Amino acid sequence: MFSKEPRCTYNNSQLGDVICQLRFPEILTIAANIPAQFQEEIRDEYPQYSMRKESPAPKITGTPGNLTLENQPQTINHQFVSADGVWRVNLTSRFISLSCSRYTCWEDFTRKLDKPLVALIKTYKPAYFERVGLRYLNFFSRRSLELEGVPFRDLIAPTYLTLLADEDIQEASVARSSVEAELTIRGGCKVKIHAGPGLIKRNGKPDNEVKFIFDQDLFMPGKVPVNMSAGALQTLHSQAWSIFRGAITDTLHDAMGPEGI
Repeated sequence: MFSKEPRCTYNNSQLGDVICQLRFPEILTIAANIPAQFQEEIRDEYPQYSMRKESPAPKITGTPGNLTLENQPQTINHQFVSADGVWRVNLTSRFISLSCSRYTCWEDFTRKLDKPLVALIKTYKPAYFERVGLRYLNFFSRRSLELEGVPFRDLIAPTYLTLLADEDIQEASVARSSVEAELTIRGGCKVKIHAGPGLIKRNGKPDNEVKFIFDQDLFMPGKVPVNMSAGALQTLHSQAWSIFRGAITDTLHDAMGPEGI
């Protein structure tokens, strides 16, 4: 499951989105006031602003036979977007996140995260982070990799294939086959993995090609000191590569056009 191959970049990367989220104990100032000072700190890189109100799912309260649904307060989500639309910062009273739809490398990602994270710490002074998370969404397209006709069992490690690993089963006959797993890994980290074929939408438009989805949600739970958040993210990132490279075969690796770092 864990590869020891050195990290590389790909000319034809299949990454759809990379998302970093840091959760903290609720800061009521963010909910009560427009984050004007925070915006000023990051506005040169994230000039576009929007805000939306989100309604959490109702909370179930009571005892068996006497259960009720309790509506939860709305959450205000402030969004700051780069001029090209590729980078997006979201700020609520409970978390800050950075997402990227055109990922190049980890070093670029951390540089883009640096300014909003510093602005959060400077403006709101969170006590600690309750969860530091890093999520990688890969959508492997055989069409874009010129691998049409090649079965997924030749591209993905058997650990993530379930029925699709069986040569007696026709891939087209399988309506649903996926792996859902959560496990503890090195460095006090945890990871949730979803792996399996599926259809996706990009920019609101459906795509009729069945792709193999490999979704890694790595996170460090517990009270992470604010000054240790960068180290926590670095640990998560190093684990992500090891899992990713262990999930793909050399055939898929070579088709994406690897380049050394």
